[in-house]
Amino acid sequence: MNESKLIEIITGYFKVKIFDNHKVNSIKTHSKLKSYKINPIVVKYLSKILENDFSPIGIAKALYYPRVLGTSINTSFGTRIQNMFVKLNLAEGSLIKGMDIEFVDKIDGRKKWCQLKSGPNTINSEDVKPLIRKFTTVTNLARTNAMNLNNSDLILGVLYGEEDQLSQHYKKIDEQFPVIIGKEFWHRITGYPDFYTKLVTNLDTMILNIDTEDFFKEGYMTLAKEIESSDLFDFE
Repeated sequence: MNESKLIEIITGYFKVKIFDNHKVNSIKTHSKLKSYKINPIVVKYLSKILENDFSPIGIAKALYYPRVLGTSINTSFGTRIQNMFVKLNLAEGSLIKGMDIEFVDKIDGRKKWCQLKSGPNTINSEDVKPLIRKFTTVTNLARTNAMNLNNSDLILGVLYGEEDQLSQHYKKIDEQFPVIIGKEFWHRITGYPDFYTKLVTNLDTMILNIDTEDFFKEGYMTLAKEIESSDLFDFE
């Protein structure tokens, strides 16, 4: 598949599987009061700073904003991209525990076993040792089974960002196992050196032309109506 066609397909995948799906879930799930675990003291405070009042709309915004703008889309991002790589035959799902995908590196021609991460700051200090332990376990397994594998074939693939943006936690892992980020990662998995840059440009254009259908307001207004009639809150 040529570069332009692949960029077109991946851009479409982002729109349908990530962005459109996010809009649907925002209405279907996140506008329902039962989907939240509520701290009544904190949520009252958040309502006050958002609306200068303890009100259904303030509570709705306090619950809905962080869910829709943060966790709901970021949590699914990496998994969606992983599934996309497999669906487009750019990679295979890995059979080795601790690895997400396997693919033939288009730069050096060697098979790579890869765990995917979204961005350059998406792991914490407590994640470092468990990740290194996982990679070391795979290395030992490979030796036991006489697999043609060395440390450089086990990589941590970071989907977006630049090398100089990598956190110190990633750099610690990179001392033993390669952390491949952004442009280089997409080059290795697609075979096109400038694929990442062109994809980002294409995604920017697509995003700016998305019809949001005002789903965001629709979601928190629906939630506010449910809050208003709920026994959980007393607005008198």
